[in-house]
Amino acid sequence: MRMTRKARILAAAMLTLAVLAAVAITSSGKKDQEIRRVPVNLNETLTNAVSDTSVLDGFDKIVKDYMTYWGLHGVSLSVMRNDSLLFAKGFGMADTNVPMEPGHVLRMASVSKLVTAVGIMVLEEKGLLTLEDKVFGPDGILNDSIFNAAIKDTLYHKITVEDLLRHKGGFSKKGGDPMFSTRWIMIQNRWSEVPTKEQLTVVQLKRPLAFEPGTWQDYSNYGYLALSMVIEKLSGLPYEVFIQENVLHPAGCVNFKIGGNYYVDKYPDEVRYYVQKDDEPVEEFNNSGRKVIRSYGGNNVSGLLGAGAWVGSTPELALLVASIDGRPEVPDIITEESVRAMTEYIDPDTFSLGWNDTKPDGEWTRTGTFAGTSALVKYFPDGECWVFITNTSTYRGPGLARFTTELFEKLRASYSSKFPPRNLFYAEE
Repeated sequence: MRMTRKARILAAAMLTLAVLAAVAITSSGKKDQEIRRVPVNLNETLTNAVSDTSVLDGFDKIVKDYMTYWGLHGVSLSVMRNDSLLFAKGFGMADTNVPMEPGHVLRMASVSKLVTAVGIMVLEEKGLLTLEDKVFGPDGILNDSIFNAAIKDTLYHKITVEDLLRHKGGFSKKGGDPMFSTRWIMIQNRWSEVPTKEQLTVVQLKRPLAFEPGTWQDYSNYGYLALSMVIEKLSGLPYEVFIQENVLHPAGCVNFKIGGNYYVDKYPDEVRYYVQKDDEPVEEFNNSGRKVIRSYGGNNVSGLLGAGAWVGSTPELALLVASIDGRPEVPDIITEESVRAMTEYIDPDTFSLGWNDTKPDGEWTRTGTFAGTSALVKYFPDGECWVFITNTSTYRGPGLARFTTELFEKLRASYSSKFPPRNLFYAEE
């Protein structure tokens, strides 16, 4: 009897959880022969009470002072060391009269690109693509006739999968980032409906490239939408379904979802998103003529797909990182070769695959920012990983990540040695 897709997802998740239980090791080094560990649904089992900071005197004050300084309504923070989740706690408010808990899910903006990059590596391991494969043109993966007809600049034929991963596709935001210019694109084309990803691709392909692919880099959100389309074309599945079945569920992450555009679209465990106090209402992205809060209708969040649409909790995001970091404590969902490829340091001017930046000493960084969201994943050379997402944007925009890094360093200096030895990824029996 053929299994339904839902049944396949459930079976794959249960198999993964069983494997994780069999090999789990605590941060103190005790193996499952001594203590049996059962993987858990982190968003359901973790509460603020689990990460009691009374043993971390002053920890909460430092975080709350940071929130006050930047006007942050809520923050979710998780800390992992050597693939063991040591700490997961919410600070401030997730919504009106709702305290932030570690199980709340938040938009992670461009941290979504890390998720997409893992999906591409999975496709490579399945033999469905290579990083050298061309993306556009008659010999490209996205060789649909409508796309081929739109191309005027034949440099598009040179763009590879790796170029898109490293932001070296030749795209420029000088003519407007198509992922954040929906309203203007609708006006220019006299469209009454929000453009599809295929229509946005045609718009992009009609533009000349700013430089020859592979010779330079310019951060591109559109490039990761194109990678989302590559995943769909080669897998035959919607982007969200493929990533959930082949990346997230195998990693044990069961509550990642593609986010919505409005408060009414939010998931039951999702936070409310806030903008800074002086942020003026903006025109709604769908050219309705209405003025909206920038975080709810200012941009087509759902339409970002793999460029920035995922929502998730910081504990599950930490678990995903544990599943792609090459360490043995949590089984990786990609091969050692793929981990090395994603984290390889080339030079200061070359983006890593999915990560913003990976340094020779083993420090890896992934950031994400748009209206109502700022996220930072920082993997340190000593094996400690800090994951921070806030539900409030600030006037510093992407620059907030630098100050959050300073917060991490301050907290690490005082408290890394004081976290209790445990692994919250598992329940002990």
